[in-house]
Amino acid sequence: MAAKLPGRFGHESWLTALGTVFGYGVILVVMTLVLFALPYLLFLVL
Repeated sequence: MAAKLPGRFGHESWLTALGTVFGYGVILVVMTLVLFALPYLLFLVL
C-alpha cells in the first residue's frame, strides 16, 4: 500500500520547505568544516 502524494510540488510552501532544508544543510556543512575540519588541519600542520 503506497501513500498518495500530491500531484504537484510547485506550490510556494513546497519551495519554501526545500529552500529551508537546503539552507540549513549549507549552514550545517559550513559549521562542521569550521568547527572540526579546520582545527584538525591546523593540528596536522602545527
